[in-house]
Amino acid sequence: MRCEQYGLRRDQVFSSKIIGTEELQKKYVQNRDLILNAAPFMEQLCSFVKGSGFFALLTDSEGCILNAVGEESILEVASEMKMIPGAYMDEQNMGTNAMSIAINQIEPVQISAQQHFVTAYHKWTCSAASIKDSQGKIIGALDLTGYKEGAHLHTLGMVAAASNAIEHMMNAKKSNRDLTLTKKHMETVLNSIPTGIISCDIDGKIKSINHKALDIFGFSEFEIKNLGMVALVDSWHTIKNSLVSGKSTQSEDVYLNTSKSKVLYSLSAYPMYNSNEDIIEIVFVLEEIKKVRKLAGKMMSGQAYYTFDKIITVNEKFLKTVEYAKKIADSKSTVLIMGESGTGKELFAQSIHNYSSRMDEPFIAVNCGAIPRELIESELFGYEEGAFTGAKKGGYAGKFEMADEGTIFLDEIGEMPIDMQTKLLRVIEEGTISRIGSTRTINVNARIIGATNRDLAEEVKKGNFRKDLYYRLNVVPLNLIPLRDRREDIAPLVKNLMHRISSKLGKHEVEIPEEYMKYLANYDWPGNVRELENVLELMINTETIPGYILSNNCACPDEYVEINEDCYRIEFVEKQHIIKVLSKLSNNITMASKALGVSRCTLYRKMKEYGIS
Repeated sequence: MRCEQYGLRRDQVFSSKIIGTEELQKKYVQNRDLILNAAPFMEQLCSFVKGSGFFALLTDSEGCILNAVGEESILEVASEMKMIPGAYMDEQNMGTNAMSIAINQIEPVQISAQQHFVTAYHKWTCSAASIKDSQGKIIGALDLTGYKEGAHLHTLGMVAAASNAIEHMMNAKKSNRDLTLTKKHMETVLNSIPTGIISCDIDGKIKSINHKALDIFGFSEFEIKNLGMVALVDSWHTIKNSLVSGKSTQSEDVYLNTSKSKVLYSLSAYPMYNSNEDIIEIVFVLEEIKKVRKLAGKMMSGQAYYTFDKIITVNEKFLKTVEYAKKIADSKSTVLIMGESGTGKELFAQSIHNYSSRMDEPFIAVNCGAIPRELIESELFGYEEGAFTGAKKGGYAGKFEMADEGTIFLDEIGEMPIDMQTKLLRVIEEGTISRIGSTRTINVNARIIGATNRDLAEEVKKGNFRKDLYYRLNVVPLNLIPLRDRREDIAPLVKNLMHRISSKLGKHEVEIPEEYMKYLANYDWPGNVRELENVLELMINTETIPGYILSNNCACPDEYVEINEDCYRIEFVEKQHIIKVLSKLSNNITMASKALGVSRCTLYRKMKEYGIS
């Protein structure tokens, strides 16, 4: 009724409002956080329904499409109907659809076939859920659209879960930004003081240190925190005992052990107490006596957490890959890591960084496939104030600037648009970048590590990837073998991941019987270690194992087998599998024996043995 009041026609095909490039660019800037946080979840949704003719859409609070993700064939169909970035999907412009309802109400909704107002959309089924900010205000909607024959409530459940995850991610990042601002404020105050300030606990473990103190000692922050006050101050124990006994330490001359030699400084110490009047921390103020030492290291703007000792393997070929990665870690040459999804490309990239002389510098990771092409240039190279409508005041430093002196990890580099490949080639060749809207060049010294699950040589032949960039990236190639080619690693990986995941979830580890371990070892793991992690997390949460793991013939992701005392025996699994196959094939013995890979005689014998009629 509302659609008719708006004057919409049922034979309408396109949205009655589609904005141009300049206005859309403004939308991108206004909704940058929403777009970047939603992108990986949209990719994941599409991977779940790959091959089933679905695509994901993200809109802002007004219903304007901001991003579209999916397979090319289905996106072409959507594009013909102008379901593209800039098109408004709200009720006034496109009639009743899942997105229009989602941005007007809290509950997720699924609209299929004739439930759409316009006839052109009767072939679709759309599942959408709103995305809210930390105050509960709707800021956008996430939608999964496909042909009506694929309508299923599970689709709506996935979309609702993804939108909820996006909300949590954005709220967590906002909290982190607020905490970071507070921390930066405190650091700025401390770093503006022209004296060295260090705080440590009662055992001498350093908690914080300002830039002036780093200057004095001549160590990096990482090095100085590892050393502790015991190694840095000769009279540490005397000072601590004096404070514990209630005596003060004011402007005493003490010897400090710097990176070059012992130097004399004036030191004052101030105790910090807890509610029980126990000393829990000590703050030291260092007054300069001799010339200050040069600041060693710089604050990291990004972090790499993984190291080579976190890589679990007993496979000879993979061990050689680890040793090869260690050898190339300190090189300035560009590295190209190739391997299937889930093989650990970022794990290796971080490990290479942490094994190199750049370990104290930033590690900046960029997922080239998850960022819309309209945003990728500004994300990589930044922009100047006033570069375009809605540009941030003061401009924006891109990822290459943030990675200066450190490492920039370009994940899914095979997804990078051709025009951006040209600009990346210039950065590699010249070591300079230019922000959008600026003619000034900025020198950057960032070690580039690219990663892809595509065959870039094949992409070059197809014209999707520049040949010159491919050769520039492929200076030091690193190939990661899939998990199915190192099956001996599955058992140690299960042990390690089971402990880590159960600790993270606060749950007990699940004991996996030997019979089940055989199935885990024999499964091909197309999703590699990432898929193994997901399966183990499912087992820890539900004490069930997916049916498709138990047999390559049972490709039913919604089937699960309980892991308990009644079904530890392999005979139980075999009996259940035979029953399911027979049921699906209407008890046709010939077809069932072929599906199970056994003879008819063997199948009859097993049926008799298990009492299957």
